[in-house]
Amino acid sequence: MKGMLKDAAILFAITLIAGVLLGSVYQITKEPIARQEAQTLENACREVFPQADSFAPVPSFDEKTAQAALTEGGYADQSVEACQQALAKDGSAAGYVLTINTREGYGGDIRFTMGIAADGTLNGISLLEISETPGLGMRAEEVLVPQFQNRRAYPFVYVKSGASSENEIDAISGATITTNAVTNGVNAGMYYFQQVLEKNGEAGGENE
Repeated sequence: MKGMLKDAAILFAITLIAGVLLGSVYQITKEPIARQEAQTLENACREVFPQADSFAPVPSFDEKTAQAALTEGGYADQSVEACQQALAKDGSAAGYVLTINTREGYGGDIRFTMGIAADGTLNGISLLEISETPGLGMRAEEVLVPQFQNRRAYPFVYVKSGASSENEIDAISGATITTNAVTNGVNAGMYYFQQVLEKNGEAGGENE
């Protein structure tokens, strides 16, 4: 019995020490991780909205409400994870940066940011997370991203024979699933901008 109690006490002490150490490590790394995540988001925002002076979270944004709006619009497989307001030097709203997740990728979710100016022009998109097939879907950065720069169109569609209009995107050869996923993600973001941000009078309004 004494041996069992001794072993239990040792195990308890080890568990307690391990817990304290883990808690200490968490406290030490929490702030650097948060700063790194904030910097990553800032860089992604600047990539798709370089003309903005600063960025701020939209106070009224709610992910569940955004998802309900997208589902109603036919974009149940897409979601808006974050909504940042792009601000000019005078504090006025120059547009928005949306973080989009589309669950239609061939290799899993595809996440990207997209910058939309107050007049509805799509500045561009920046991939945050993608795990498609090497040599095929992974060419999205090379093939798809440049095509979404400075476009004012909705909805976008992809074609295999060469884009000829403002809303057409050339598909990645052999990777139509990836092309479709990214295109639908962009359309979901444009839909959210038009149906929620613009209709609520937020697009182009003054920052409070």
